[in-house]
Amino acid sequence: MSMRPLLAACLAACLAAALAMLLAGCSAPSLPFARLAGLVTNRQISEISGLAASRAHADVLWAHNDSGNPARLYAISRRGRLLARFDVEGAKNVDWEDISSFDLQGRHYLLLADTGDNGGRRRDFVLYVFEEPATLENGRLRPVWSIHARWPDGGARDCEAVAVDAAHGQILLISKKRVPPELFTLPLADPHGATLEARRVGRLVGVPQASAEMRSKDPELAALFSQVTAADISPDRSTLAVLTYGSVLFYRRADGEDWADAVSHPPEAHDVPPIPQAEALTWSAGGAGLYATGEFSPAPIFYLVPQQ
Repeated sequence: MSMRPLLAACLAACLAAALAMLLAGCSAPSLPFARLAGLVTNRQISEISGLAASRAHADVLWAHNDSGNPARLYAISRRGRLLARFDVEGAKNVDWEDISSFDLQGRHYLLLADTGDNGGRRRDFVLYVFEEPATLENGRLRPVWSIHARWPDGGARDCEAVAVDAAHGQILLISKKRVPPELFTLPLADPHGATLEARRVGRLVGVPQASAEMRSKDPELAALFSQVTAADISPDRSTLAVLTYGSVLFYRRADGEDWADAVSHPPEAHDVPPIPQAEALTWSAGGAGLYATGEFSPAPIFYLVPQQ
């Protein structure tokens, strides 16, 4: 979606501090939950709406731009440096909104979600699955398989948060604007051309809402505050991390529970660090923390560590 004045008051200070620290080659100060990890300055990646930690390359993140941009995936370092660019063949960037990395049968994959719908008109959407490139050199990618799907009840949903539970053969999708957010599932397997219907399995409880003061002082910010923009499942499958414009949420899954059960419990919640238009989130490859960034240029990358 287009840039809005979310967290505008802290934008200048955040970027100035980020540039100063990175140019000086020193680390950001340690914080209880978030610390600055890097800064994306390359103008090719100016509207990041999805982020995924590579399973094939150490310390590498995969990123993509929002709608209106070329169909490309970018490999960047954790500090935000562009490493390689891959033009995607056989997939159009209608409204790419999230990306997930996962392993399946000994191979490393990326799932790209073309699920955005700002206008509320798309009843159908598509997910593309790519095998991760073995080398980080500019090149081309083509989907290994595609999952064409539609929302139930003939309705439309704006969806910017998609996560993969490969061990369970399942894709999770979370609606953006509905209150409370809805959780849907789809099978991860290649449907061999069939159009699938997403299944609604639950709703997310405990998503922080805008305060009365915010609604009074800044109605536009308040309207965006609780909208879900990204999600990812921890490598050990214990936690679903969910990003909104105002919060980072951690839904824990107890033994014997499915993800519908997990999101029915109140989450661990934190304020979003100073990321302009926070829309991208991924667990690190080892699962110790997460990386988050936003749809802006230059875009700070924050490393987030939840409570243990």
